[in-house]
Amino acid sequence: MKFTYKTKGVCSRLIEIEIEDNIVKSVSFEGGCNGNTKGIASLVVGMPVDEVIDRLKGIKCGFRQTSCPDQLATALINALAEK
Repeated sequence: MKFTYKTKGVCSRLIEIEIEDNIVKSVSFEGGCNGNTKGIASLVVGMPVDEVIDRLKGIKCGFRQTSCPDQLATALINALAEK
């Protein structure tokens, strides 16, 4: 399943995710801090979706109430809801 999520409140604009059998197969951020978003994407590949959500949900970026990792968790929650 492929899913695209438009982010809110962060520098990245879009997250593209591929999930297969509840495992994250790929993640790609459009915009944001290039090295950080590539690092996050690389670390979560192969992980169960629920584990990624548990680890990343609620992380803040500076004064913002969200972050790119938090937005990835939100995107995964939305992707699961659309199944």
